[in-house]
Amino acid sequence: MSANQTLLEAIARKKCVVVTYNRVEMKLAPYILYKRNDSLYIDGVAVEKAGQPPREIKLGAFNLAGLNDVTLADQHFESAPLFDPAAPKYQGATLFAIAE
Repeated sequence: MSANQTLLEAIARKKCVVVTYNRVEMKLAPYILYKRNDSLYIDGVAVEKAGQPPREIKLGAFNLAGLNDVTLADQHFESAPLFDPAAPKYQGATLFAIAE
């Protein structure tokens, strides 16, 4: 399965993914796939970074070109209130998002 297919499945099923991003292994809860400046991005929450929980919960943007070793984790996630699918940056750019 390709990285894009894995990410789509993770978003659809609200499951985390394990990725390497900027040479750091992390577990992400991906919320939305969208296009910006001719590149694909996902916005999500880092549940773990280098094996440790994050200092603060925040929604990050991750360029798909920088995601490596993408695998589906057996961990579900719930929608965080900091994710707003109606945010202006997603208007006309959203390709796939979690169902509320």
